[in-house]
Amino acid sequence: MHHEFIVFAGTANPALAQAVARELGVRLGDCSVERFPDGEISVRLLESVRGKQVFVVQPTSPPVNDNLVELLAFADVCRRSSAGQLTAVVPYFGYARADKRNRRREPITASMVAGLMQTAGVDHVVAVDLHTEQIEGFFAIPVDTLSAVPILCSDLRDRLPRDVVVVSPDAGRVRLATEYAQRLDAELAVLHKRRDSGSETTVTHLVGEVDGRPCLIVDDMISTGGTLVQSVHALRDAGARDLYVSATHGLLLGNARERLAAAGVREVLLSDTVPCGPCREPPVRVASIARLLAAAIARFAVDGSIHDLA
Repeated sequence: MHHEFIVFAGTANPALAQAVARELGVRLGDCSVERFPDGEISVRLLESVRGKQVFVVQPTSPPVNDNLVELLAFADVCRRSSAGQLTAVVPYFGYARADKRNRRREPITASMVAGLMQTAGVDHVVAVDLHTEQIEGFFAIPVDTLSAVPILCSDLRDRLPRDVVVVSPDAGRVRLATEYAQRLDAELAVLHKRRDSGSETTVTHLVGEVDGRPCLIVDDMISTGGTLVQSVHALRDAGARDLYVSATHGLLLGNARERLAAAGVREVLLSDTVPCGPCREPPVRVASIARLLAAAIARFAVDGSIHDLA
C-alpha cells in the first residue's frame, strides 16, 4: 500500500537532499532552520506532516555537534507534529569511530548518539557505509545500511589501469578492499600497522605484490588524510608507481588535500555523502549516491524491500 511521504533537507548537505528529491520526482518539504547568535538551533516545519512518512536527509558531518543537534530537533518537531513515521537518512554517521572503549573511563559515544536519536523520535535510520557494522546494534529501531562501493567501482572501472592493485590501508579495511578488488577484478594488498599512540601509527609490513604496479588505496572515510599519506609512502617504498584513492566519505579536514597532493596521489574519488568542493591537486571527483538514496526511500514508502540495494 502506498503511503504519503515527504522529504526534508537539513543544512548539512542540502545539495544531496535536492538531488534525491529530483530523482524521486518530488519537491523538498518546506521548513526553516535558524541558528541564533548564541549557537542554538531552531527548526520549524512550514507544512503539515500529520500521519505522513517523513524522511530527513542530514549527515552528521562536521560541524558534527551542530548537525547532530539539528537532526535531533527535526526528530522532535516531527514527533510533536504527529508524523506517522520518521526516517533519519544519515549518509555520514558522526561519532562512528567511538564504537568501543579503547581505554578505561571513556564513553562509547556512538551508542550515546544512537540513544539520543531514538529518544528524540527517530523511528528508522538509513546510513551509508558505516565505519563499523556493530553500530547497528546500538539501536533498538530498524537500521538499514547502504553501500556506495558499487557506485564508486562503476565509476572507477574504465578509468584505472588494468593491472591496478587494490590496497587496504590497515587490517580493519580488508573486507572493504576485498569488495573493491572483486568488483574491479583486481589483486589485493594489505598494509599492516602498529599503533604507537592514540593518534600515531607506523606501517610494519605489506602483504601483496605492488612493485611496478598502480595502486588504489580504499577506505570508508578520509578525515585529515594522515592514514592515507602514510600508506602512500609505504607503497612508494615498495615500488608502486601511480597512486589513486577512493573513499565513501570525504571529510578532507584541515590541510588534507594538500597532504594528499604532496604525497603524489594522482586522483581521489569520493561519494557525495558530505559536501566536497572542487580541488585541482590532487583532482577530486565525486560520484553521487542520490539515485541510491532515492531508490531506498521509494521502496520504504511502499513498505518494499531494499535487499538488492543494500
